[in-house]
Amino acid sequence: MKKHASLDGLVEALRRLPGVGPKSAQRMAFHLLQHDRDGLSMLGHACTEALTKIQHCELCNTFTELSVCETCLDAERDTSLLCIVETPADLLMIEQTMTFKGLYFVLMGRLSPLDGVGPKDIHLTKLVQRASNGVVREVVLATNFTNEGEATAHYLGETLKARGLTVTRLARGVPVGGELEYVDAGTLARAMLDRRAT
Repeated sequence: MKKHASLDGLVEALRRLPGVGPKSAQRMAFHLLQHDRDGLSMLGHACTEALTKIQHCELCNTFTELSVCETCLDAERDTSLLCIVETPADLLMIEQTMTFKGLYFVLMGRLSPLDGVGPKDIHLTKLVQRASNGVVREVVLATNFTNEGEATAHYLGETLKARGLTVTRLARGVPVGGELEYVDAGTLARAMLDRRAT
């Protein structure tokens, strides 16, 4: 058995976090062991709790400790509106705007054929069932404006339009408070193409 197997295991576990390299993981591990053993214990306990209690919502696919999440259970929500996002973090960002009062579906990813991510991997069947429940009238595609996000939005849009649903896409353009001379050409071009009447 390795001399420092437990320490190596902790470092390797911390390296799995996004943006954490070998040196950062090692610094974190040493800090926790040397200065914050209570924090290390809390971290371990929180990870175990999350692993055993957090599951996917049966309706919208986000993370929840219940079989159906609080958002889906909220009677105040407009059930005819369904917003599709890539991740639970995207859902939270839209919620923070307090402008959307419908329901959600979380893909838990996006189509990326080069990475082997296809329609099954983004829960397409579950999404189509949710959107085709006879109550949903409009689907808002709120995937990211990356190449993969755009491809995902296009694929989902075609699939859902074929089922008679109204499909809309988040608008793109100049950020609030942005000055035109500092906006990149691609964003400015999209803002010009997506212009609307005032």
